[in-house]
Amino acid sequence: MVKETIRVYARVKPLGRRQQAGIYSVDDDEKPLSSLEIIVPRDLADGFINNKRESYKFKFQKIFDQEAKQDAVFDSIAKPVAECVLAGYNGTIFAYGQTGSGKTFTITGGAERYSDRGIIPRTLSYIFDQLQKDNSKVYTTHVSYLEIYNECGYDLLDPRHEASRLEDLPKVTIMEDPDQNIHLKNLSLQQATNEEEALNLLFLGDTNRMIAETPMNQASTRSHCIFTIHISSKEPGSATIRRSKLHLVDLAGSERVAKTGVGGHLLTEAKYINLSLHYLEQVIIALAEKNRSHIPYRNSMMTSVLRDSLGGNCMTTMIATLSIDKRNIDESISTCRFAQRVALIKNEAVLNEEIDPRLMVAQLQKEIQELKDELELVTGKQRTSALSQDELLQLDELIETFLEDNDPDSTLDVGADMRKIKYCFIHVKQLMNHSKISDKKLSQHISEEKDANKEAGEEELKKLKELLQQRDNEINILVNMLKKEKKKAQDALLQLNAASAGSKVLEQSVSINLEESQSPSSCFSLKEAKDFSSSVHRLPFISRQTGGKMSLGCQEAFEVFKQEHADSITIEDNKQLLKQRFAEAKCLGEKLNEVRNKISHLKREVTQRHIQRAALAVSNPSEELNTLDPVEEKLRKQIEEEKKSYKTMFNRLKGLKVEIEHLQLLMEKVKMKLQKDFEVWWSEEAINLQQENPEMISSPNTTTVYPQFINSSQHLSTNSFSDTTRVSPNEDAAGKNNSITSHNPILKTREGTYLGYSEENANRTPPSSSTSVPLTGDSQADADILAFIKARQNILQKKGLGNK
Repeated sequence: MVKETIRVYARVKPLGRRQQAGIYSVDDDEKPLSSLEIIVPRDLADGFINNKRESYKFKFQKIFDQEAKQDAVFDSIAKPVAECVLAGYNGTIFAYGQTGSGKTFTITGGAERYSDRGIIPRTLSYIFDQLQKDNSKVYTTHVSYLEIYNECGYDLLDPRHEASRLEDLPKVTIMEDPDQNIHLKNLSLQQATNEEEALNLLFLGDTNRMIAETPMNQASTRSHCIFTIHISSKEPGSATIRRSKLHLVDLAGSERVAKTGVGGHLLTEAKYINLSLHYLEQVIIALAEKNRSHIPYRNSMMTSVLRDSLGGNCMTTMIATLSIDKRNIDESISTCRFAQRVALIKNEAVLNEEIDPRLMVAQLQKEIQELKDELELVTGKQRTSALSQDELLQLDELIETFLEDNDPDSTLDVGADMRKIKYCFIHVKQLMNHSKISDKKLSQHISEEKDANKEAGEEELKKLKELLQQRDNEINILVNMLKKEKKKAQDALLQLNAASAGSKVLEQSVSINLEESQSPSSCFSLKEAKDFSSSVHRLPFISRQTGGKMSLGCQEAFEVFKQEHADSITIEDNKQLLKQRFAEAKCLGEKLNEVRNKISHLKREVTQRHIQRAALAVSNPSEELNTLDPVEEKLRKQIEEEKKSYKTMFNRLKGLKVEIEHLQLLMEKVKMKLQKDFEVWWSEEAINLQQENPEMISSPNTTTVYPQFINSSQHLSTNSFSDTTRVSPNEDAAGKNNSITSHNPILKTREGTYLGYSEENANRTPPSSSTSVPLTGDSQADADILAFIKARQNILQKKGLGNK
């Protein structure tokens, strides 16, 4: 890496015929720099009081006076840079000065004499001479020519320049990679194998440059031009490539519009030129400051392209062209000041070497093959890139044996082959991952099963609780109904006792008994007993299962509730109407199928008629097919009529479908309302029973049986109550009295006790004949019902003994 400041040179333009020379002096005796002193007389300054400086002194690497030749300029300025480029470093030479100061003449040269050639053609000639002399390397040379006109880039080597307008050409754009390297899009690289091809490309680009006549210069270049030479070199057999580039920059000259007085298109060009040079000066000032963190390269296209040349990886040289006459003395001083600031910038030039990927790949492949051959020579086995199938199977067996061996000192010996070692590691890793995944899945499955079992157990417990609560409610409802029936029987028994106590004559009591047994009240009691027994038979306490289905008791109660509900008539009417609509829709569907089949049949006949007519036309060409066929016309009319009929019936079927859906919706709503009303009634009954706290039926004080209820129950089981209590007319009054007195101890007294009935009889197991009565399924309720049946049988037996 080479660190050095930008080298700055000065060249003074010879004066013209009508120009007045300014006062300046060149001192070449000072080593290593030369000094230029410009004197401004006071009489040239404005105003009476003049405190301006009269002498301006600037230092340069070398100053070329008016008599300097082009070859001397090349030898001092361009030749060292070209040598560095051939060595692999980047280089830049640019000329700066006001318009008409000789920049283009210095860089490109004049066209009148061969000796007036500028830096670019002389550099090309020198480079190709050196390339021909150096046979130790292989060189490749490319050339590009960029023009920046009004802040837009154009390729001067584009062959379409001569036939197209400048605005129609593709513009060169700047692109930046992540490493902040600049790349120019749409800028062509033309290969030049010798000096002649390179010069032809140079002359082609100069022909396409923008040139105009101004008051300061008859052939003023109105754009910045950058001619770049790309050189790549490589030694035979080496993978290292050196790439370098040389920028030869001809900047457009700055001018003061107030002094030149240009206008129109020239004024626009002057504005863009001065603006780009202003941005160049900003970059120079920022680079000269030590503590400056941001350099405004992106302000203009020229500074972006010259980023490496200004403070980067490049060896840069500047030529300040001066036109020292009295009229342009201020511009010359300004150019010298700019050059002094440029001289403060330090560049770090790096040797641009890179490795050719293709050569590196070939070299590595060769080295790999040599290593394989050496390894095969040492081991005596031919080594391939991949293991064979037999080797893989053998390794699998070794790994399996090693894993199954419980000996901690066992080892896995596969030799010094890295392929086998890597395969063993990969195989063991796969086995470990597979076992981990299996354990994870197993644990996850176990946890899921536990959660599922827990949820199922909770759900089952919830269902059992609901079932238990439902059974309790049904039992309470049945017990409440039994109590109501018992109360009715008790009232009838009290009436019977009162009538028996008031009678003094046996005949009257017998007649009373006979009358009561045949009276409407007895019939009413029998009817109530029958209703009660039927209600007991209809409401067995079978619990409803979970899932929304009612138990048999609930279903029986729901049927009774539904018959007495106000909406039952509406439901029946809707059912009948829905049946009618379904029948009508079915009939219409059958008719539609018939009409569709008929239409299909007619269409087939029309097709058959067409085929017959076509066959007839083939056999008899004189027949005309265009004439109307009456048979076909008739068939078509029938098809149209059938289609109309089909459409009418189809519309009617659609109407029936809408009506059926409406009726179904109405019935669904009525059913839902009916079911909700029943659920409300059922829940109210259960709540009322819970609030009343009914006594258990199994207690001896509440298991009384009234004679009237007994008689009615006996009337249902046998022929009638009167058959068991009928007295023959031959019996005497004493017998009747004995019968009555033997019957009276069984009756209930006013204190609520019973004679001839004990708790032992109540708890005694009933005979098998009583099991014909439907039970509830609850042990306590079933025991109460069986005790009631047993008490009834005891009373009947005692009454039969008394009659005897």
